[in-house]
Amino acid sequence: MTHVDTAKTGQGGPAGTGTGAPAARTGRTRVRRAVRALSGPGPWRRGPVTTGLALVLGLLMTAHARITGRGGFGSLVETFLPWFGLGVPVLLAVAFRRRSASAVVALLLPAVVWLNLFGGLLADRTRPGGDLTVVSHNVGAGNTDPAGTARALAASGADVLALEEIADRARGTYEKELAPAYPHHTVLGTVGLWSKLPLSDAGPVDIQQDVGPLGATKTAAEKLPDTRALRATVATGRGPLAVYVAHLGSVRVTPRSGFGTGHRDRNAKALAEAVAAERNERVVLLGDFNGTLDDRAFDALTSRLHSAQDEAGDGFGFTWPAAFPVARIDQVLVRGVEPKRAWLLPETGSDHLPVAAAIGW
Repeated sequence: MTHVDTAKTGQGGPAGTGTGAPAARTGRTRVRRAVRALSGPGPWRRGPVTTGLALVLGLLMTAHARITGRGGFGSLVETFLPWFGLGVPVLLAVAFRRRSASAVVALLLPAVVWLNLFGGLLADRTRPGGDLTVVSHNVGAGNTDPAGTARALAASGADVLALEEIADRARGTYEKELAPAYPHHTVLGTVGLWSKLPLSDAGPVDIQQDVGPLGATKTAAEKLPDTRALRATVATGRGPLAVYVAHLGSVRVTPRSGFGTGHRDRNAKALAEAVAAERNERVVLLGDFNGTLDDRAFDALTSRLHSAQDEAGDGFGFTWPAAFPVARIDQVLVRGVEPKRAWLLPETGSDHLPVAAAIGW
């Protein structure tokens, strides 16, 4: 019979006795192998293209405000900036497939930048309360059911309702359908304001919609049909509230000018100047901006007014196109009042979703 020296083999005595040294050697071996794997030509040299794309993505989001505005490229990037975050999981999957340690580390940059820019929007920021509910909706000039749209908006219970892109043929329908719920209203050009509370001082806001030599020769009456912005005072139980309704110029994509934002940017600048001159401390701006608030074109506005969606919404609140929203171009901005809740209303016959907000004093 062969004698086995259990003291040397470590297989005798209590469980685990005598296995410490071999186990320690095995652990050190594994550490050395890991260090060699990471410091060698393997994972850190794999996936250079993925690593480069990760860094470019991070730098693009970090320095988006410095991207050239030529051809509207900077505006285009900023319009869809939140969607750049999708590049992180896509590149991460590629990095794991390629077993690229450098790409995984590089992806920390865009991930951190995106969370810094938009991470706060992932949480529910709504709060209870609110003294006044406001709703804004680009009803769409091609809306085939203005009566149904009007009834849906009235059913929202909004105290103040702003409409943009009101077609001439549909104006009477909106006025008729909204009259029972809103005894006070004003329509100027293609924008209108309906209110359960008294309105006063209603008038157009010059957002330089019609400029140039021909525009300069037109009278106010001649320009009125094309008005796309108005201001009125709403008499609330807490004092007067200045309400602006605006529909800024459309963005056009053409082979010659690219992502053309000239008209919209001019409108945004003029609107910001009007708001800056507003004497009322309490202001609400409602409308279709044809751009997101990440766009540099609205810096002058967002430096004076705050987004109700950013402060009291739940998620990004994308509004356009209604069938599959990818951008929030319809806004509720405030000053001197506190947003309590911000939300979207159901789809109507328009290609935009209505936006709503409850504000308090």
